[in-house]
Amino acid sequence: MAVITTTGLARTFTSARGPVEAVRGIDLTVRRGEILGFLGPNGAGKTTTLRMLTTLLTPTGGSATVAGCDLVTDPAGVRRGSGYVAQSGGVDPSVSVREELITQGRLYRLTKAAAADRAAELAHDLGLTDLLEHRTAALSGGQRRRLDLALGLTHRPEVLFLDEPTTGLDPGSRAALWELVRRIRAEHGTTVFLTTHYLDEADALADRLVIVDQGVVVAEGTPDALKQAHAGSADASLQDAFLAITGRGSAPRDEAPLAV
Repeated sequence: MAVITTTGLARTFTSARGPVEAVRGIDLTVRRGEILGFLGPNGAGKTTTLRMLTTLLTPTGGSATVAGCDLVTDPAGVRRGSGYVAQSGGVDPSVSVREELITQGRLYRLTKAAAADRAAELAHDLGLTDLLEHRTAALSGGQRRRLDLALGLTHRPEVLFLDEPTTGLDPGSRAALWELVRRIRAEHGTTVFLTTHYLDEADALADRLVIVDQGVVVAEGTPDALKQAHAGSADASLQDAFLAITGRGSAPRDEAPLAV
């Protein structure tokens, strides 16, 4: 069963030099419980696509549904059915982990008691129990990302959007976060839509990859299938396959906040 569908999803921006087609027609189907890796070079359109799917940008063309809700006519329904973990996070550095989690629950209209219970449950599941009374400003990078995940999961979403979730983390923290994402999917059936510029991360985590370039999908399939088709072997590097698909001279790098 599809949890995300898009047909001809497009976004054109207006600039002083005329219209800019950031996304020129994206067709996607993401199945329930799937971990999808969404990849592309800088300026390929993946950030714009993610922002549309999370209702931060309104499409200028095409259609999409997320968690059974239409992106344009029912954006509130999309937000109820999805969680979003931004690359930069968004916690209040002046409050404790417990306060941050309870506040998130209250924003989703849980009662005080239900929000406190949900905070304790998430802290247990994501290894934050011993940190509940710590101020968020004192957390390490890996601990902050676990808190970001907890915040995104507060309302038990069907779909979890992760935007560059391990940027800036050390290798140990990255590996730990991978295991958390796998466990969230395994235990709750959560669909995960992952953007990343780490090709090893996409290879390790994603069931299927979609590669975009110049605002359109240029390849999709399992990591092994893409490596076999574009690099000659399922044992080849995903970077070699990526470069063959996009024709770019380097692997994707971290996108600037306003990159399209």
